[in-house]
Amino acid sequence: MQVIVKPRDWEGADWRSFRLPRGGPLWLPLFILVAVGVWSGLYTVPSDSVAVVQRFGKYLKEVSPGLHLKLPFGIDIATIIPVKRQLKQEFGFATPGATNPYQQPSDPEKESQMVTGDLNAALVEWVVQYRVTEPLKFLFQVREPNETLRAASESVMREVVGDRTVDEVITIGREEIEVEALAKMQALSTKYEMGVSIDQVQLKNINPPKPVQASFNEVNQSQQEKEKLINEARRDYNKVIPLAEGEKDQRIRAAEGYKLKRINEAEGDVARFNAVLAEYIKAPEVTRRRIYLETLQSVLPGLRSKIIVDDEVRGILPLLNLDSEKGVQP
Repeated sequence: MQVIVKPRDWEGADWRSFRLPRGGPLWLPLFILVAVGVWSGLYTVPSDSVAVVQRFGKYLKEVSPGLHLKLPFGIDIATIIPVKRQLKQEFGFATPGATNPYQQPSDPEKESQMVTGDLNAALVEWVVQYRVTEPLKFLFQVREPNETLRAASESVMREVVGDRTVDEVITIGREEIEVEALAKMQALSTKYEMGVSIDQVQLKNINPPKPVQASFNEVNQSQQEKEKLINEARRDYNKVIPLAEGEKDQRIRAAEGYKLKRINEAEGDVARFNAVLAEYIKAPEVTRRRIYLETLQSVLPGLRSKIIVDDEVRGILPLLNLDSEKGVQP
């Protein structure tokens, strides 16, 4: 028996006996099929990415950012590749909340343990920043390109650190390590055709192993204190020595100037004496009187009081007692 339930009869109806009428409409399954197809065929490519479309697994085309439509039900597969975004991978540590599963290491402690060139151990943490420049090579040339990049980066860093002493790795050689590691990682990624460009290699924390970390810190502190004392000594040296050199040069220049002055004065006196001598030879009496007058002219202004006594005056001598200084009794 066939039962047809109308909408007004839904309440209280026996659903166990409900059946669709024979030859009823097929629009509902068709509508669901079309909706699922449209939903699986529409996709959006972000502005910093491109989409590589594959049809039955074969490369079809590369799609620019925007809203696009592809064949549904897995016929076309669109893989989003961020080509304008800078990606990074962390080695030896993990940033909390990272969304990229290939960014963080699976075993940070094991990955950071390295041996330096002088057979010392060090814990090295670093970051590799890169961009996908060739999506086709990134997808199809290398299997698991992110894992391959991690392995290549770790291999290069172990090689670079192994060529240097532990002091160079921890203190003065960080910049050289970053530059050399960047060049070797880029060469290796080009050789393997991974389709990526290495932008930067940045060293983070570099520490000795935990059992010897306290002793290493004491040695490092002693070396820093040594460098501090050396710098202070050089500062004092650079402060005192140039000052002494300047004073020495100043005194030498002053002595040379005084020497030149005395020579010029002596030569001037000689020239003046010779000139006076020539005049004295010509007129001795006149020259003698002129010299006498010039001498008095230069001496008398310096006297505070002047007393001129005539030889014929006798009464002034007992009053002034001028001859007492010579031991002459009045």
